[in-house]
Amino acid sequence: MKIAVVTDSNSGITQKQAEEMGITVLPMPFMIDGETYFEDITLTQEEFYDRLKGDADISTSQPSPADVTGLWDRLLKEYDQVVHIPMSSGLSSSCETAMALSMDEAYEGKVFVVDNQRVSVTQYQSVKDALMLAAQGADGARIKERLEETKGDSVIFITVDTLKYLKKGGRITPAAAALGTLLKIKPVLIILGEKLDAFAKARTMKQARTLMLNSIQKELETRLGDSQCQYSHLAIAHTQNAEAAEEFRKELQEKYPSADIIVAPLSLSISCHIGPGSLAVTATRKMVEEYEVDQKQDRGILS
Repeated sequence: MKIAVVTDSNSGITQKQAEEMGITVLPMPFMIDGETYFEDITLTQEEFYDRLKGDADISTSQPSPADVTGLWDRLLKEYDQVVHIPMSSGLSSSCETAMALSMDEAYEGKVFVVDNQRVSVTQYQSVKDALMLAAQGADGARIKERLEETKGDSVIFITVDTLKYLKKGGRITPAAAALGTLLKIKPVLIILGEKLDAFAKARTMKQARTLMLNSIQKELETRLGDSQCQYSHLAIAHTQNAEAAEEFRKELQEKYPSADIIVAPLSLSISCHIGPGSLAVTATRKMVEEYEVDQKQDRGILS
């Protein structure tokens, strides 16, 4: 059975990377000063941040139903089934829209929309997991089932450099933003499940990084049950903060020398709410199916 894997650009996967991976990425639309742009199609990361820093009026949107079903129709001419992995339903309505569209009788048993509450690099990991499961012979229904069963196996901590964009998006009050700026507070946010929530406060970016490292360690020890990070994926994400992200990666690698750690830009859908200069760290437990493959490779069963 041929399975097509679809995600959206909230995953941070570029069109070029999608082609290399053999998947399809649906570009997310942005409204900037009344004009529509599509991430990684008519809007680059550099252009986005230039407009953001210039105080342009930026809002996120979702693909039109016609764009979504049109993509599915094209893929179903070549593939037997489509597994669609959108951004978490708690952070975007695009997931709910896709799920409603998939209930049409034309897509019954053919299109499977996954709501496993992932975004950015954790959503990217879900795409890789879907590809792995498809390669192992799982059909669309089974892939959806496994991804949703493991939706709680991931956490993201984010710290922002400025409160300006959280204030602009209405996530904090103007008074709180003014006080936080005066006190040079660096809030640490958490995505655990559906929502982006406040987690803790730091006075410097260095303190924020230390707080996030300690928090990831606690998550690995307790909820993920993997204190040595042998069975989990780690990732660093950032918004126009590549140098600091690489330094953060080295700190993380020193603490977990055997871990595979990727560094990637945060998706623009998150960036527009938190602004440039942010850092994030994530931990995601490996699926049992991946762990079993790793064991076979270690024993020389797979080459």
